[in-house]
Amino acid sequence: MKIYSPDREYPPEYREVLEELKKIIDPVTGGDILDSGVVAGLEVTKDTLKIWLRFESHAEYNIIGESPIAYSKIIGDIMERFALVKFDNVYVYDLGNKIVGKFENKGRYKPEDLREG
Repeated sequence: MKIYSPDREYPPEYREVLEELKKIIDPVTGGDILDSGVVAGLEVTKDTLKIWLRFESHAEYNIIGESPIAYSKIIGDIMERFALVKFDNVYVYDLGNKIVGKFENKGRYKPEDLREG
């Protein structure tokens, strides 16, 4: 995992993912999830994306209020933008390294079948 830092130089495959993450809005702050500090780290390989979000899924403060809805929306937006569109496997983790979002293409779908042609 690479810890996300806005002033770090990233390889091209990471920059492509980061550009797409800038389009996902944090409903709580109104800014993108990179600027709002929601993204803690990421790992990009040819067919797999792993993203760590800066929250703990079991924490009591995330059970009440806007946070759980915001994180659910962010996780859904990540899946929508990356699962099968750019990567066969997408995993979203909290800071406790617990999976809070998971998509695995078990060979039933080919990404090119879903792209407009």
